[in-house]
Amino acid sequence: MANVSIDNVAKFYGSHKVIHGIDIDIADGEFVTLVGPSGCGKSTLLRMIAGLEEISDGDIRIGDRVVNDVPPKERDIAMVFQNYALYPHMTVAQNMGFALKLKGESRATIDARVREAAAILALEPYLDRLPKQLSGGQRQRVAMGRAIVRSPQVFLFDEPLSNLDAKLRVQMRAEIKDLHRRLGTTTVYVTHDQIEAMTMADRIVVMKGGVVEQIGRPLELYDRPANLFVATFIGSPAMNLLTGRAGQGGFVTGDGVVLPLPATAAAGATTYGIRPEHLTLDETGFRAEVVVIEPTGAETQVLARCGGQTLVAVLRERVELNPGDIIGLKPDLSAVHLFGEDGRRL
Repeated sequence: MANVSIDNVAKFYGSHKVIHGIDIDIADGEFVTLVGPSGCGKSTLLRMIAGLEEISDGDIRIGDRVVNDVPPKERDIAMVFQNYALYPHMTVAQNMGFALKLKGESRATIDARVREAAAILALEPYLDRLPKQLSGGQRQRVAMGRAIVRSPQVFLFDEPLSNLDAKLRVQMRAEIKDLHRRLGTTTVYVTHDQIEAMTMADRIVVMKGGVVEQIGRPLELYDRPANLFVATFIGSPAMNLLTGRAGQGGFVTGDGVVLPLPATAAAGATTYGIRPEHLTLDETGFRAEVVVIEPTGAETQVLARCGGQTLVAVLRERVELNPGDIIGLKPDLSAVHLFGEDGRRL
């Protein structure tokens, strides 16, 4: 195992800069997720760690070694791809042991390492099958097994669950997290799915346009987003953001709706943020018109219109509401987020 240090790393394609001087320090044994919308540079950064993309500027260290010019096969990393990348003519056992065969390991060593990884991933019944005889989840386990048998210093995952259905994704998230707990290998995991990032990572790196917007533990980012982008990207449903201006009597939206402010609210706020679960039905709250009701069983999501702006409330209780109803919504003042004109949290 090893730490990974990304020091002022940049990436150019010709004159186009896609990674803008990123600094990230990943501790030995840590699980770090790179998250952001498509095109934000997260996969490019992962591929630079792997050696599959050249580094235009800055340094990447794995352990104490700068690896900028080190070939991928000599970096002691193992990468799990989105599309599994299995050899279709090889059995599961052959796929998992292929990298060890290329290194010249003995048959006994390969068999032992493959069976050990297969036991961890519950793949023993499938070792003699071809990839086409496996489900998507089983193929992803084989790809993970191929990485495990190499005993690398660092695991790299590039959106490994995006081809799986929703139920299987939830299962595989838990399996990858449990695998990391057992092996303790430093892991860098790329995803565009913030739920994956929140549930799996020790720390999350939120990226946008080749820039790091914020780094922190999942609940730190959820509770104290640094700016409007992080506030809307982390959390599902997304944080409600209402524009207006903070004044003496509260936060007044452009439509004249007055929202209550915490007693210690900072001056100069132009955006009022409140997460859907921090709104409750209360006749003393501000008025909103129901647009859509979405019962999910455990909770009810209510899309409502407040003046000319929309917001979502997540209600734990079951409610009898209809589109067009006027309701009162009361925000938890301890959970209000205020942002300035520059989009940064106040």
